[in-house]
Amino acid sequence: TKTISKCYVQVTGMTCASCVANIERNLRREDGIHSILVALMAGKAEVRYNPAVIHPSAIAELIRELGFGATVMENCGEGDGILELVVRGMTCASCVHKIESTLMKTNGVLYCSVALATNKAHIKYDPEIIGPRDVIQVIQDLGFATSLVKKDRSASHLDHKQEIRQWKRSFVVSLIFCIPVMGLMIYMMVMDSQLADAHAHHNMSSEEMEALHSSMVLEYQLLPGLSVMNFLSFLLCVPVQMFGGWHFYIQAYKALKHKTANMDVLIVLATTIAFAYSFVILLVAMAEKAKVNPVTFFDTPPMLFVFISLGRWLEHVAKGKTSEALARLISLQATEATIVTLGPDNVLLSEEQVDVELVQRGDIVRVIPGGKFPVDGRVIEGHSMVDESLITGEAMPVTKKPGHTVIAGSINQNGSLLISATHVGADTTLSQIVKLVEEAQTSKAPIQQFADKLSGYFVPSIVAVSVVTLFAWIIIGFVDFEIVEKYFLGYNKSISAAEVIIRFAFQASITVLCIACPCSLGLA
Repeated sequence: TKTISKCYVQVTGMTCASCVANIERNLRREDGIHSILVALMAGKAEVRYNPAVIHPSAIAELIRELGFGATVMENCGEGDGILELVVRGMTCASCVHKIESTLMKTNGVLYCSVALATNKAHIKYDPEIIGPRDVIQVIQDLGFATSLVKKDRSASHLDHKQEIRQWKRSFVVSLIFCIPVMGLMIYMMVMDSQLADAHAHHNMSSEEMEALHSSMVLEYQLLPGLSVMNFLSFLLCVPVQMFGGWHFYIQAYKALKHKTANMDVLIVLATTIAFAYSFVILLVAMAEKAKVNPVTFFDTPPMLFVFISLGRWLEHVAKGKTSEALARLISLQATEATIVTLGPDNVLLSEEQVDVELVQRGDIVRVIPGGKFPVDGRVIEGHSMVDESLITGEAMPVTKKPGHTVIAGSINQNGSLLISATHVGADTTLSQIVKLVEEAQTSKAPIQQFADKLSGYFVPSIVAVSVVTLFAWIIIGFVDFEIVEKYFLGYNKSISAAEVIIRFAFQASITVLCIACPCSLGLA
């Protein structure tokens, strides 16, 4: 017998099924080529050839002459079939050894490992020589019950509904509490500017100014040092911090546990510090029975949470859309196939229903009118019209007669067909499309990878900058108090200089933290 080798060629520039037919037809005529199978979506050709007559590089050259790009693929392990089985009835290590040794002796099995604890077998085989049904038969002959590991066909891992719900809830909670906080803030700004105008026109003394200031409704003190404004802001901020920020805290905790700092860590840091500082300042003011209300940051956390949870919500909605398309694609696959055994002159001897995963290359599959094609294949017998719109988009059914190729997932209309399977399992056109879409979803754009890398350094550096700001202002303040006095307007003259400096330093550093939070990088 002539020795026959197998090689894979990566083919680029194929646009449709006629390109495939063109390559297959022309290469079959060449000397030394035994058979050729081209997969359009995967863009690769599997060629069986006689190494004494022709070399893989020459085969690639032949494809190039037809006007396509072709390179020989080095790692030929691509063509190995992988099988995951559940094996029942194993009792001890000797059962495992019996199964493994019998399978390894079987022609076409390349690798096999059986785990007693999980009842699972993992088998690699050469689909040219042996198929999944043969492997299962071998194990069953040894007296063990065997079945395929059931694949999750519903594609539930693509479901983003829960995340969408979670972020939507987070956004709504933050929004409800954020609107009044924003209202209060705007009101204060307007009032402050009016006061400033009044001050500019009538050269009032600072005592009169303070009197005017405290006459405002929101500046009215419920308790010494606790104004209506600060009290309301505090009340509105607590639920947001608890409920709106709940998921951020969880994510940040997980990130820190793995010693990484992501955007969540920054958001949690900024909001928690802003909240804690404001809370402490209020307590200090109440303890001192301060006349002038301290500057607090209670408006920051609700607003940050609103913007960021809105961003996350929109992101998951967008992901859900693409995943929906994928789930629909997956649902187009047939789940069962009818395999027939033919005698001489194509006489039907027997037929059986099997799982799609068990169809082997070269099997004869019967497809009844109205049935879906379980695998890609070539028609051997019968005439029919086939609806291939799921792949090609053309609404008119296509005529199929012996020699024509059919695509998995397309629908047979009026005649019964016998087809010979050419691409099965993960090699079918539909599986390849699903794989491509999945890869497109999981792979990141280069700019996105760069952004992720940056935000890894971004968070620690922002924290560092805000700490530097804190200490810098404390040092400046103790060296030259007048600078702080110039920028820190309206502070209470009754507070000691040291406390003024520290308050100002904290305000500056918290401002740095909060400004960096909804940074365009993280949101985008």
